[in-house]
Amino acid sequence: MNLEELVKAYLTLRTARETLASEFKLKDKELESEMLTIEQAMLGVCNETNADSIKTQHGTVIRKMNQTYHCTDWDNFKKFILENEVIDLLQQRIAQTNFKEFIAERQEEGLPPGINVMRELTVMVRKPTSR
Repeated sequence: MNLEELVKAYLTLRTARETLASEFKLKDKELESEMLTIEQAMLGVCNETNADSIKTQHGTVIRKMNQTYHCTDWDNFKKFILENEVIDLLQQRIAQTNFKEFIAERQEEGLPPGINVMRELTVMVRKPTSR
């Protein structure tokens, strides 16, 4: 295959994948909505009977409390973390954009301890622009 044929085949496959993914997302949202309706009904039964679990022939319904925490003031929270030395309260993930900027400003220093970099060449294909 020449490059023209490769690009055409690539774009055809990408379009097919996008279509398939879109169809899947729509169907998945429908199923998710139906499940949520059923979950609410089961939670209602648990609440009415004040039960944390109910065993049925088809499975056990378990009522549980989920908690998530959200930060409303990052400056104060970062100060708290540093003052109390509780860095483990944060997830271990590098902010890629911020880190790229940090490294760009300090190229001569190299990477900080414990950091590796992975580089790979890839290709990107754009559709022709309409004029």
